[in-house]
Amino acid sequence: MLLKHMKWAMLWALLILILCGIPGRDIPHISFLELLSFDKFVHAGIFFVLIAFTIRGFLLQTTFYKIQQSPKIISFLICVAYGGALELMQDAVFEERSADIYDFIANSFGCIVGLLMYTWTEKRILIKFIK
Repeated sequence: MLLKHMKWAMLWALLILILCGIPGRDIPHISFLELLSFDKFVHAGIFFVLIAFTIRGFLLQTTFYKIQQSPKIISFLICVAYGGALELMQDAVFEERSADIYDFIANSFGCIVGLLMYTWTEKRILIKFIK
């Protein structure tokens, strides 16, 4: 069952949606964090986690064979599209928020790093079991 294995990814995606919908006036502004572009690390980090949950959910599900055959590519496309959709929603739907191409790039970067780390970890685990 797809939904059973995707619950963590969906809950994480909902948390991201809620965080992205917080009005700009309610987000704390700390000057030294802005100098470090802390916001971009947060974007990358939350999408890093999202893609890991999504890949895992797609691998564990047994309902859709095609998804199980290419979980990483499908997860990457879905997570990047979700990041883009959130940025557009911030511009059009959410109060006191605006779309930011650099946030979208950070979201996508988090997806790329998450995909690479998942693949690297998966290979390391397989190598240990093969030996």
